[in-house]
Amino acid sequence: MTKIKVGFGFDVHQLKEKHPFILGGVNLEHHSGAFGHSDADVLVHAICDALLGAANLRDIGFHFSNKDERWKGISSLVLLQHVVKLLGEKNWRIGNIDAMVCLEAPKINPHIPRMKANIAKAAGIAEDDISIKATTNEQLGFIGREEGVVAYAVCLIEKI
Repeated sequence: MTKIKVGFGFDVHQLKEKHPFILGGVNLEHHSGAFGHSDADVLVHAICDALLGAANLRDIGFHFSNKDERWKGISSLVLLQHVVKLLGEKNWRIGNIDAMVCLEAPKINPHIPRMKANIAKAAGIAEDDISIKATTNEQLGFIGREEGVVAYAVCLIEKI
């Protein structure tokens, strides 16, 4: 019998005017973007946390501290590659990833195929093993006021 585990990830970032908006490794055209120590890619950060949690390897902040200059401005896809390496060292492989992004704008549906391709390449899995969905917050709260963006992710990992 194959051993499997499930992980859950969450991330949130503030949106700032005239700041790049990177999501799933795609630079989205928008008047504001996510702000953070790395490229602030909430989607990839949530995925990293889901994978790390499933493998009982702590969280993204433990491995990639926002006090460490090595990670300043880095592509979150590089962080994901590192997380996948950590999983491999513990004999885990990714089964699938299911993610949800919550934001009012911009609309991300046209960009989902490129996001899936970027994440699949960084994670070393098939695009078909990644699901990315989006929803709004119906103009409620900080998300509805376009002050921030949130992402959730779940994953399944299997023992090799």
